[in-house]
Amino acid sequence: MTRIDILALDGVFDTGLAAVRDVFGAAVELTGGEFNLQMRTIGLRRSVKTAGGLSVPVEPADSGSLPDIVIAPALGTKTPDSLRAALERRDVRDAVGLLSEQGGAGVRVAGACTGTFMLADAGLLDGRAATTTWWLAPFLRERHPRVLLDESRMLVAAGEVITAGAALAHLDLALWLLRQLSPATASLVARYLMIDERPSQAAYVITDHLAHADPMIERFERWARSNLGQGFSLTAAAHAVGTSERTLARRLQRVLGKTPLSYFQDLRVERAVHLLKTGRASVDAIASEVGYADGVTLRTLLRKKLGRGVRELRGA
Repeated sequence: MTRIDILALDGVFDTGLAAVRDVFGAAVELTGGEFNLQMRTIGLRRSVKTAGGLSVPVEPADSGSLPDIVIAPALGTKTPDSLRAALERRDVRDAVGLLSEQGGAGVRVAGACTGTFMLADAGLLDGRAATTTWWLAPFLRERHPRVLLDESRMLVAAGEVITAGAALAHLDLALWLLRQLSPATASLVARYLMIDERPSQAAYVITDHLAHADPMIERFERWARSNLGQGFSLTAAAHAVGTSERTLARRLQRVLGKTPLSYFQDLRVERAVHLLKTGRASVDAIASEVGYADGVTLRTLLRKKLGRGVRELRGA
Protein backbone atom coordinates (compact mmCIF):
# COMPACT_ATOMS: atom_id res chain seq x y z
CA MET A 1 0.00 0.00 0.00
CA THR A 2 1.18 3.51 -0.83
CA ARG A 3 0.41 6.13 1.81
CA ILE A 4 0.00 9.72 0.61
CA ASP A 5 -0.42 12.73 2.90
CA ILE A 6 -1.70 16.03 1.48
CA LEU A 7 -0.82 18.99 3.66
CA ALA A 8 -3.63 21.52 4.05
CA LEU A 9 -2.92 24.80 5.83
CA ASP A 10 -5.11 27.84 6.38
CA GLY A 11 -5.40 29.68 3.07
CA VAL A 12 -4.56 26.64 0.96
CA PHE A 13 -5.32 27.16 -2.74
CA ASP A 14 -8.73 25.51 -3.28
CA THR A 15 -8.09 24.28 -6.82
CA GLY A 16 -4.66 22.87 -5.95
CA LEU A 17 -5.92 20.88 -2.98
CA ALA A 18 -8.94 19.60 -4.91
CA ALA A 19 -6.91 18.66 -8.00
CA VAL A 20 -4.47 16.53 -6.04
CA ARG A 21 -7.22 14.80 -4.09
CA ASP A 22 -9.29 14.22 -7.24
CA VAL A 23 -6.44 12.55 -9.12
CA PHE A 24 -5.72 10.00 -6.41
CA GLY A 25 -9.39 9.56 -5.54
CA ALA A 26 -10.18 8.85 -9.18
CA ALA A 27 -7.34 6.32 -9.31
CA VAL A 28 -8.96 4.29 -6.54
CA GLU A 29 -12.49 4.61 -7.87
CA LEU A 30 -11.74 3.91 -11.53
CA THR A 31 -9.80 0.75 -10.69
CA GLY A 32 -12.57 -0.59 -8.48
CA GLY A 33 -10.41 -0.23 -5.40
CA GLU A 34 -7.68 -2.51 -6.74
CA PHE A 35 -5.21 0.37 -6.81
CA ASN A 36 -3.97 0.10 -3.25
CA LEU A 37 -3.60 3.63 -1.96
CA GLN A 38 -4.31 5.37 1.32
CA MET A 39 -4.79 9.13 1.05
CA ARG A 40 -5.08 11.52 3.98
CA THR A 41 -5.51 15.27 4.20
CA ILE A 42 -3.41 16.36 7.15
CA GLY A 43 -3.13 19.64 9.03
CA LEU A 44 -1.10 21.33 11.75
CA ARG A 45 -4.16 22.80 13.47
CA ARG A 46 -7.55 21.39 14.41
CA SER A 47 -9.45 23.43 11.82
CA VAL A 48 -8.39 24.58 8.37
CA LYS A 49 -10.05 26.95 5.93
CA THR A 50 -9.10 27.28 2.29
CA ALA A 51 -8.35 30.57 0.57
CA GLY A 52 -11.96 30.49 -0.61
CA GLY A 53 -13.27 30.12 2.94
CA LEU A 54 -14.22 26.43 2.81
CA SER A 55 -13.67 24.24 5.87
CA VAL A 56 -11.37 21.27 5.33
CA PRO A 57 -11.54 18.17 7.57
CA VAL A 58 -7.96 17.22 8.44
CA GLU A 59 -6.20 14.51 10.37
CA PRO A 60 -3.35 15.43 12.74
CA ALA A 61 -0.08 15.47 10.84
CA ASP A 62 1.70 13.58 13.61
CA SER A 63 -0.77 10.67 13.70
CA GLY A 64 0.07 7.32 12.13
CA SER A 65 3.27 6.14 10.52
CA LEU A 66 5.36 8.07 8.02
CA PRO A 67 3.77 8.37 4.57
CA ASP A 68 5.48 7.33 1.35
CA ILE A 69 4.68 10.72 -0.20
CA VAL A 70 3.79 14.10 1.30
CA ILE A 71 2.42 16.83 -0.96
CA ALA A 72 2.33 20.56 -0.20
CA PRO A 73 -0.32 22.29 -2.34
CA ALA A 74 -0.02 26.02 -2.90
CA LEU A 75 -0.96 28.68 -0.42
CA GLY A 76 -3.53 31.01 -1.95
CA THR A 77 -1.23 34.04 -2.18
CA LYS A 78 -0.43 35.91 -5.38
CA THR A 79 2.30 38.46 -4.58
CA PRO A 80 5.75 38.34 -2.96
CA ASP A 81 4.57 40.49 -0.06
CA SER A 82 1.53 38.35 0.75
CA LEU A 83 3.57 35.15 0.36
CA ARG A 84 6.35 36.47 2.58
CA ALA A 85 3.80 37.19 5.30
CA ALA A 86 2.22 33.74 4.91
CA LEU A 87 5.57 32.00 5.21
CA GLU A 88 6.15 33.71 8.56
CA ARG A 89 2.95 32.34 10.09
CA ARG A 90 3.41 29.88 12.96
CA ASP A 91 1.45 27.07 11.28
CA VAL A 92 3.42 27.45 8.06
CA ARG A 93 6.71 27.39 9.99
CA ASP A 94 5.51 24.20 11.69
CA ALA A 95 4.67 22.76 8.28
CA VAL A 96 8.15 23.62 7.02
CA GLY A 97 9.59 21.74 9.99
CA LEU A 98 7.41 18.73 9.21
CA LEU A 99 8.51 18.70 5.57
CA SER A 100 12.17 18.96 6.58
CA GLU A 101 11.83 16.12 9.06
CA GLN A 102 9.96 13.79 6.70
CA GLY A 103 12.18 14.61 3.73
CA GLY A 104 15.19 13.79 5.88
CA ALA A 105 13.59 10.46 6.80
CA GLY A 106 13.32 9.41 3.16
CA VAL A 107 9.72 10.43 2.43
CA ARG A 108 9.17 11.65 -1.14
CA VAL A 109 8.21 15.34 -0.89
CA ALA A 110 6.32 17.28 -3.55
CA GLY A 111 5.04 20.83 -3.90
CA ALA A 112 3.43 23.04 -6.53
CA CYS A 113 3.23 26.76 -7.14
CA THR A 114 3.77 28.63 -3.85
CA GLY A 115 4.00 25.27 -2.09
CA THR A 116 7.53 25.01 -3.45
CA PHE A 117 8.54 27.89 -1.19
CA MET A 118 7.79 25.71 1.83
CA LEU A 119 10.04 22.99 0.39
CA ALA A 120 12.76 25.59 -0.17
CA ASP A 121 12.39 26.97 3.37
CA ALA A 122 12.74 23.38 4.62
CA GLY A 123 16.15 23.17 2.93
CA LEU A 124 14.98 20.40 0.61
CA LEU A 125 15.78 22.31 -2.59
CA ASP A 126 19.30 23.52 -1.81
CA GLY A 127 21.56 22.46 -4.66
CA ARG A 128 18.63 20.84 -6.49
CA ALA A 129 16.86 21.68 -9.72
CA ALA A 130 13.35 23.02 -9.10
CA THR A 131 10.54 25.04 -10.59
CA THR A 132 7.71 27.24 -9.31
CA THR A 133 5.08 29.63 -10.54
CA TRP A 134 6.69 31.90 -13.13
CA TRP A 135 5.77 35.28 -11.65
CA LEU A 136 7.26 34.45 -8.25
CA ALA A 137 10.52 33.05 -9.64
CA PRO A 138 12.52 36.24 -8.89
CA PHE A 139 11.33 36.14 -5.28
CA LEU A 140 12.40 32.49 -4.91
CA ARG A 141 15.84 33.29 -6.35
CA GLU A 142 16.20 36.17 -3.90
CA ARG A 143 15.05 34.12 -0.93
CA HIS A 144 16.91 30.90 -1.81
CA PRO A 145 19.88 31.55 -4.11
CA ARG A 146 21.14 27.96 -3.72
CA VAL A 147 18.09 26.54 -5.50
CA LEU A 148 18.77 25.67 -9.16
CA LEU A 149 15.57 27.29 -10.36
CA ASP A 150 14.21 26.80 -13.89
CA GLU A 151 10.75 28.37 -14.11
CA SER A 152 10.52 27.45 -17.81
CA ARG A 153 9.73 23.85 -16.82
CA MET A 154 6.31 22.74 -15.65
CA LEU A 155 7.60 19.90 -13.48
CA VAL A 156 11.03 19.00 -12.11
CA ALA A 157 11.90 15.74 -10.36
CA ALA A 158 15.18 15.95 -8.45
CA GLY A 159 15.68 12.74 -6.55
CA GLU A 160 12.93 12.38 -3.96
CA VAL A 161 11.83 16.02 -4.25
CA ILE A 162 9.38 17.04 -6.98
CA THR A 163 8.26 20.60 -7.76
CA ALA A 164 5.68 21.93 -10.19
CA GLY A 165 4.67 25.28 -11.67
CA ALA A 166 1.60 27.44 -11.20
CA ALA A 167 -2.03 26.72 -10.42
CA LEU A 168 -3.13 23.83 -12.64
CA ALA A 169 0.35 22.29 -12.45
CA HIS A 170 -1.06 20.56 -9.35
CA LEU A 171 -2.73 18.22 -11.84
CA ASP A 172 0.57 17.52 -13.62
CA LEU A 173 2.25 16.92 -10.27
CA ALA A 174 -0.37 14.45 -9.05
CA LEU A 175 -0.38 12.56 -12.37
CA TRP A 176 3.42 12.36 -12.37
CA LEU A 177 3.39 10.86 -8.89
CA LEU A 178 0.59 8.48 -9.87
CA ARG A 179 2.55 7.42 -12.95
CA GLN A 180 5.45 6.29 -10.75
CA LEU A 181 3.04 3.94 -8.97
CA SER A 182 1.02 2.76 -11.98
CA PRO A 183 1.50 4.12 -15.51
CA ALA A 184 -1.69 2.45 -16.73
CA THR A 185 -3.76 3.95 -13.90
CA ALA A 186 -2.27 7.39 -14.56
CA SER A 187 -3.31 7.17 -18.22
CA LEU A 188 -6.78 6.02 -17.22
CA VAL A 189 -7.20 8.92 -14.80
CA ALA A 190 -5.86 11.39 -17.37
CA ARG A 191 -8.40 10.22 -19.93
CA TYR A 192 -11.25 10.72 -17.49
CA LEU A 193 -10.14 14.04 -15.98
CA MET A 194 -8.27 15.81 -18.76
CA ILE A 195 -8.94 14.60 -22.28
CA ASP A 196 -12.10 15.39 -24.19
CA GLU A 197 -12.30 15.02 -27.96
CA ARG A 198 -14.70 17.94 -28.32
CA PRO A 199 -13.07 20.99 -29.92
CA SER A 200 -13.60 23.28 -26.95
CA GLN A 201 -11.34 21.07 -24.86
CA ALA A 202 -8.61 20.41 -27.41
CA ALA A 203 -6.35 23.25 -26.28
CA TYR A 204 -6.08 21.80 -22.81
CA VAL A 205 -4.78 18.38 -23.78
CA ILE A 206 -1.12 19.46 -24.07
CA THR A 207 0.14 18.43 -20.65
CA ASP A 208 3.26 17.17 -19.01
CA HIS A 209 1.50 13.87 -18.40
CA LEU A 210 0.89 13.20 -22.05
CA ALA A 211 4.42 14.19 -22.93
CA HIS A 212 5.80 11.58 -20.57
CA ALA A 213 3.27 8.74 -20.91
CA ASP A 214 5.08 5.59 -22.02
CA PRO A 215 3.04 3.01 -23.98
CA MET A 216 5.69 0.32 -23.48
CA ILE A 217 5.53 0.63 -19.70
CA GLU A 218 1.74 0.61 -19.83
CA ARG A 219 1.81 -2.61 -21.91
CA PHE A 220 4.22 -4.16 -19.43
CA GLU A 221 1.96 -3.26 -16.51
CA ARG A 222 -1.09 -4.77 -18.25
CA TRP A 223 0.89 -7.95 -18.98
CA ALA A 224 2.16 -8.11 -15.39
CA ARG A 225 -1.27 -7.67 -13.83
CA SER A 226 -2.66 -10.51 -15.96
CA ASN A 227 0.23 -12.83 -15.06
CA LEU A 228 0.64 -12.29 -11.32
CA GLY A 229 -0.14 -15.93 -10.60
CA GLN A 230 2.69 -17.15 -12.83
CA GLY A 231 6.41 -17.12 -12.20
CA PHE A 232 8.05 -13.95 -13.50
CA SER A 233 9.89 -14.24 -16.80
CA LEU A 234 11.67 -11.23 -18.26
CA THR A 235 11.83 -13.02 -21.60
CA ALA A 236 8.06 -13.54 -21.67
CA ALA A 237 7.45 -9.96 -20.54
CA ALA A 238 9.67 -8.48 -23.24
CA HIS A 239 8.05 -10.67 -25.90
CA ALA A 240 4.57 -9.63 -24.74
CA VAL A 241 5.31 -5.90 -25.00
CA GLY A 242 7.25 -6.25 -28.26
CA THR A 243 10.76 -5.28 -27.22
CA SER A 244 14.05 -6.74 -26.02
CA GLU A 245 14.78 -7.68 -22.42
CA ARG A 246 17.49 -5.02 -22.19
CA THR A 247 15.27 -2.27 -23.59
CA LEU A 248 12.42 -3.18 -21.23
CA ALA A 249 14.72 -3.19 -18.20
CA ARG A 250 16.26 0.15 -19.17
CA ARG A 251 12.85 1.74 -19.77
CA LEU A 252 11.49 0.54 -16.41
CA GLN A 253 14.54 1.90 -14.63
CA ARG A 254 14.29 5.25 -16.39
CA VAL A 255 10.55 5.74 -15.96
CA LEU A 256 9.83 4.06 -12.63
CA GLY A 257 13.28 3.65 -11.09
CA LYS A 258 12.68 -0.10 -10.65
CA THR A 259 13.63 -3.37 -12.26
CA PRO A 260 10.88 -5.33 -14.05
CA LEU A 261 10.97 -7.97 -11.30
CA SER A 262 10.71 -5.48 -8.43
CA TYR A 263 7.74 -3.76 -10.06
CA PHE A 264 6.12 -7.16 -10.70
CA GLN A 265 6.56 -7.98 -7.01
CA ASP A 266 5.01 -4.65 -6.02
CA LEU A 267 1.94 -5.49 -8.11
CA ARG A 268 1.68 -8.90 -6.45
CA VAL A 269 1.65 -7.27 -3.01
CA GLU A 270 -0.88 -4.66 -4.16
CA ARG A 271 -3.22 -7.38 -5.46
CA ALA A 272 -2.82 -9.50 -2.34
CA VAL A 273 -3.71 -6.59 -0.06
CA HIS A 274 -6.79 -5.84 -2.18
CA LEU A 275 -7.96 -9.46 -1.92
CA LEU A 276 -7.38 -9.50 1.84
CA LYS A 277 -9.42 -6.35 2.33
CA THR A 278 -12.30 -7.16 0.02
CA GLY A 279 -12.83 -10.92 0.32
CA ARG A 280 -12.79 -13.91 2.62
CA ALA A 281 -10.38 -16.17 0.75
CA SER A 282 -7.72 -17.87 2.86
CA VAL A 283 -4.18 -16.54 2.92
CA ASP A 284 -3.01 -19.70 1.15
CA ALA A 285 -5.57 -19.18 -1.64
CA ILE A 286 -4.57 -15.54 -2.07
CA ALA A 287 -0.88 -16.50 -2.09
CA SER A 288 -1.55 -18.97 -4.88
CA GLU A 289 -3.50 -16.39 -6.89
CA VAL A 290 -0.63 -13.90 -6.82
CA GLY A 291 2.08 -16.46 -7.49
CA TYR A 292 3.51 -17.37 -4.08
CA ALA A 293 4.08 -20.93 -2.94
CA ASP A 294 2.18 -20.67 0.33
CA GLY A 295 0.59 -18.34 2.84
CA VAL A 296 3.67 -18.24 5.06
CA THR A 297 5.70 -16.68 2.26
CA LEU A 298 2.99 -14.08 1.66
CA ARG A 299 2.64 -13.26 5.35
CA THR A 300 6.39 -12.74 5.65
CA LEU A 301 6.50 -10.52 2.57
CA LEU A 302 3.57 -8.36 3.71
CA ARG A 303 5.14 -7.85 7.11
CA LYS A 304 8.48 -6.96 5.52
CA LYS A 305 7.12 -4.56 2.88
CA LEU A 306 4.20 -2.97 4.72
CA GLY A 307 5.03 -3.47 8.39
CA ARG A 308 1.60 -5.00 8.95
CA GLY A 309 0.24 -8.49 9.23
CA VAL A 310 -2.75 -10.17 7.60
CA ARG A 311 -5.07 -9.50 10.56
CA GLU A 312 -4.27 -5.77 10.52
CA LEU A 313 -4.77 -5.52 6.76
CA ARG A 314 -8.11 -7.31 6.90
CA GLY A 315 -9.21 -5.15 9.80
CA ALA A 316 -8.38 -2.03 7.80
